[in-house]
Amino acid sequence: MRGEVRLKAFTQDPLGVTRYGPLETEDGRRIEIEAARPVKDMLVARLKGVTDRDAAEALKNIRLYVAREKLPRPADDEFYHADLVGLAAVRADARRSAPSRPCTISAPAISWRSSRRLAVPR
Repeated sequence: MRGEVRLKAFTQDPLGVTRYGPLETEDGRRIEIEAARPVKDMLVARLKGVTDRDAAEALKNIRLYVAREKLPRPADDEFYHADLVGLAAVRADARRSAPSRPCTISAPAISWRSSRRLAVPR
């Protein structure tokens, strides 16, 4: 793997992450995917400016983000995870749910930071 990195994409179509343009790190660096191919449950990607193993190693365990405005608008019956966070759970009979332990809305496809950017966890 000469400068290639493994990338875990949390998008409906794993290769979809390549169509959002440059991704950002938590510290604001921009990362551009030049090429990617699926391998098992992840992608192997070649990133712009990453030409050797050392440069690839420097990116190990980094989280990449895409700005929400670059995401497709969800269908009328679909929602992004971030749109559901903080909403009350209401039963079909309109009573508020009172769980015995805290509930967590989770979706393996996405998670959000407070900056309203899509997180693409490792």
